[in-house]
Amino acid sequence: MPAATAEAPAGTPAGTPAATPAAAPTTAEGALLDGRRRPGYQKTLPDKVEQDNPGAVNAPPPEAFYDKWDGEGSPSDLVVDTGVPDRWRITSSLCPRKDTATGRVNTALYTLFPRLAYMCHSKLDPFHHNTLKGDRPLAAGKKPGFLKGEDWFFIANGVSDTVIEPRSFPIPVGNQTTTDPDSNDTFGRSHSLVLSQTFIAGFSLLKGETAFKPPIVEYRVAIAGNINHVEVPERRVLYVEPSKGTKRTDGFIGLQEAFIDYHLGRFDTKRFDFMSLRVGIQPFQSDFRGFLFNDNQLGVRLFGNRDNNRMQFNLAAFWRIEKETNSGLNNIAAPLRQDWILTGNLYRQDFPVVGLTSQISATWNINHDTRIVADANGFPVRPALIGDLRPRKYQVLYLGYGVDGHIGRLNLTGQIYGAFGKDRNNYLTSEPATIRAFFGAAEVSYDRNWARLRASALYASGDSNPYDKTEKGFDAIFENPQFAGADTSYWIRQTIPFAGGGRVISINGRNGILNSLRSSKEQGQSNFINPGTALVGLGGDFDLTPTVRVSTNANHLWFANTRVLQVLRNEGSIPRSIGWDLSVASTWRPKAAQNVVFRLSGAVLKAGDGFKDLFDKQGHGRQFYSVLANATLSF
Repeated sequence: MPAATAEAPAGTPAGTPAATPAAAPTTAEGALLDGRRRPGYQKTLPDKVEQDNPGAVNAPPPEAFYDKWDGEGSPSDLVVDTGVPDRWRITSSLCPRKDTATGRVNTALYTLFPRLAYMCHSKLDPFHHNTLKGDRPLAAGKKPGFLKGEDWFFIANGVSDTVIEPRSFPIPVGNQTTTDPDSNDTFGRSHSLVLSQTFIAGFSLLKGETAFKPPIVEYRVAIAGNINHVEVPERRVLYVEPSKGTKRTDGFIGLQEAFIDYHLGRFDTKRFDFMSLRVGIQPFQSDFRGFLFNDNQLGVRLFGNRDNNRMQFNLAAFWRIEKETNSGLNNIAAPLRQDWILTGNLYRQDFPVVGLTSQISATWNINHDTRIVADANGFPVRPALIGDLRPRKYQVLYLGYGVDGHIGRLNLTGQIYGAFGKDRNNYLTSEPATIRAFFGAAEVSYDRNWARLRASALYASGDSNPYDKTEKGFDAIFENPQFAGADTSYWIRQTIPFAGGGRVISINGRNGILNSLRSSKEQGQSNFINPGTALVGLGGDFDLTPTVRVSTNANHLWFANTRVLQVLRNEGSIPRSIGWDLSVASTWRPKAAQNVVFRLSGAVLKAGDGFKDLFDKQGHGRQFYSVLANATLSF
C-alpha cells in the first residue's frame, strides 16, 4: 500500500486518507508552448557553451569588415560593400542574373534550389515583391544623392480604363437641330455611342517603414490622359453650333494628383497614432459613399488618428479647379473657380455599437462663381440658362452624420445631411433666399454564403414652392455615389436633358443620383430649387466563383416634389413617378485581384408617368437603355 503523501489533521477519523497538496495555478509562462514566443518573456537560457580548441583560427576582428574604423564610435557607417544585401533583398539576391554576353538568364540554379524560382520575378510583375510597387526600399547605391537616410520607397502605378457605352436617352430637337427633315416632334432619335480610353500614371516617393507606421513624408504625382469619341443622332447635342455635326473625337491630359504629405508627429509611440499635413491636388471623399463631395481638388488637409486608430479626423480647405468638359479631368490651365470648400469630420469606430463606425461632419461651400463661362463645346454652364439667367452667389453649410459597418451579420450604411445657407439670387424671384434642404440614404445587406442581398432607400428633399423665400431642394457639391448599383444603374450613369423648361439644363448629372436641374455637375453650380429625389431598391451580389461576380439591381425612382417642374414647363400637373431602373452586371477578375478587371452591365429605364409626361415621343419615349463594357488594367 503506498505511503500517504501528507499526514491527516488531528481529530481525523482513522482510515481517512491524507489530503494531497493543491496544485499550483497555471501561469501564462507555464502555458507557453515550445516553439511559441511572447513579447517581453524569455525562458531560462541553457548553459553557456564553452569551446576549448587549441590551435583553431580565431574569428576575424570587427575592423576586418570595415575600411577605416579607428575603434571609436559605431563602425556601421563604414561598411564595405561586400555584396550582402539589406533585409528586404536577402532572398532575391540569390536569383540568377542575366549574362551580359549572351543576354540570357542561366536558370541552372533552379535545379538545385527549385523553390528559389518563386522569389525571382520580373520588375514588371505586379503580383510579387517589386521595388516599383514599394515592396522594398531603394537600394543604398541606387537612390539619388538628395535622398538622405534610409527607408526611401518608390511606388509607380499605372491604370488603363477602357469604356464602350451604347445608350439611349431623350434628345430634344428643333427646326435647326434635327438631322431628319421629316421630323417635327419635340424629341428626336435617342440612340448614341460613347467610346472612352483613359490612362493614369502615378508616382510616389515616400520615407518610412510603411508596413509598420505611416510614412514620414510622401511626394505624389498622378497624371491622366483621356481620348473619347461620341456619336449621336441629332445636332446641337455635342456642339452648340448645328453645323458641327453629330460626331466628336476629343482628348485631354489632366493633373489629378500633386501633393506633399508631411508627418507632423505621433501622439502615441506604441500605437503609431499620428497627425499629417497634406498640401496640393489630392483626393477627398466627404462621406462613406460619396454623396456630397468626392473629387480630386487643390487643398490643404490636416488629418490623423487617436486611441489606437479608433478615432480619425480630417480638417481641410479646398479651392476648386475647373474641369475639362469632355473628359472630366482637372484643367489646371484654366483660372481657378471662385468656389471654396471648408470641411471637417470625425470618425469613431465601434460607436454606437461594436462593429459600426460613426462619422460627424460639417462642410461649408462658399460659391461666388459670377463669371460667365461656356464649356469646351460652346454651351453656357455658368450662370445656368434657367430662370432670370443672372449670376448666382451662395453659401451653404452641410451638417452630416453617417454610419458604416455591421451589426452581427447585418451590414449597414447610412447617411443624413442638412443643408443650411443663403442664396443671393433665387432665379425665379431674383431675390435673396434661405436654403433649407435635407437628405437621407441607407443600405442594409445580409451575407449568406456566396450571396449578398441588399435593400436601398434614398430621399433628397424637393422645393414645394419655388416662389417663396426658402429653397428646399437638396443638392450636393460634387457627388459620385457608390449606391444602389452605382454606374451600372441607368439613372446614375446617364444624363437626362430637361427640355422645355431651361436651355442646356439636365434633370440629373452623369454619375450622379440627384435631380438637381443644373447645367453640369463638373462645371455648373449647385441648385437648391429642384424637384428632389426618392429611391427604393433591391439588389444582390452573387460570387459564382472566386473570379466571377454577378450583381443585380431593381430601383424605383420618384421626384420628391414636381412643383418646380410644373413652373418651368408651365404645366398644371406632372406625376411624381420616374420609373423602374433595372440593371444587371457581371464582373470577371481572371487573376482574382484588382489588377485585371472586366465588367459588362446592362440597364433599362421603364418610364413612369412623370417621365412619360416630360419626355414621351409619340408613344415611343417610354423605355431607354444603357450598356457599359469596361476593362480596367492596373499595375
